Amino acid sequence: MSLPPTPPLRRLGRAAAPLGWVGPAVALIGFAVIWPVYEMFRISFQHYSPDGFLLGSAGFKNYTKLFQDPNFGPIMMRSLIWVVAVVGLTMTISLGVAQLFNQRFPGRRIARWALIAPWAASVMMTAIIFRWMLDPNTGAINLLLRDLGLISRLGTSQADWLGRPDAAFLWMIAVAVFVSVPFATYTILAGLQTIPGEVYEAAKIDGASHLRTYFAITLPLLRPAILVATLINVMNVFNSFPIIWEMTRGGPGYETNTSTVYMFNLKQNFIGESASMSVVNFAVIIVMVLVFLRVSNWKKEVA
Repeated sequence: MSLPPTPPLRRLGRAAAPLGWVGPAVALIGFAVIWPVYEMFRISFQHYSPDGFLLGSAGFKNYTKLFQDPNFGPIMMRSLIWVVAVVGLTMTISLGVAQLFNQRFPGRRIARWALIAPWAASVMMTAIIFRWMLDPNTGAINLLLRDLGLISRLGTSQADWLGRPDAAFLWMIAVAVFVSVPFATYTILAGLQTIPGEVYEAAKIDGASHLRTYFAITLPLLRPAILVATLINVMNVFNSFPIIWEMTRGGPGYETNTSTVYMFNLKQNFIGESASMSVVNFAVIIVMVLVFLRVSNWKKEVA
């Protein structure tokens, strides 16, 4: 005995039922991701006055002006150095800290909680605190360095760390690493805790040294966790804005600008060119992620 055919309205209702679950997520992605990206591309081809009035189409003039800007090349190179330095130092330090926190020692729980503080605190607040600490006249760091005899007196160019581009850039890298280490450490620590203890027991029986065990067992098994932590840090650091803005405003001049800060500085007077810089940043981060995934052979890790 054959069953009666399902009415068309009922079939349509069954087909549309999943929309109730995925619809809000799709709408959120469309509103928070797709629409801003579309507006970014659209504005990059428009000519706007500094007051925000549309003056007509600009074609590719915004991009031509951006690429011919003498500041563009150094800023992009500085952005690359910024990402490589911060992410490299962050991952190196986090590997050591995660390995330490994976051991049993008195006060381990308190130490783990303390590590969360830089991560839980506002990045902008952290940057402001470091800016105060580096004040050339009354900063705590300068007072300490003076007491240690490392700087002669306060209020001089020697003590004005954020007034000198090279010194300011190094301090901003240090603050970015300070903020980034907790997340990377906990990601790697989670990976360490998934490694079976039997693997280390087998290595010990085979007579493997601690160093050989670390490089032959621990690091290969940590590869997925390291991949996730590195990839997220690359995207976060490249798009980092509060640290640089609050500490130096990208100055003096454009000497400590990265591409993200430069995009904001352009927005003050050159809206179309700023949108073009946004498109370049968008393209760069996509290329960086694709290259990183290619080099790290992520498909092998997923499989």
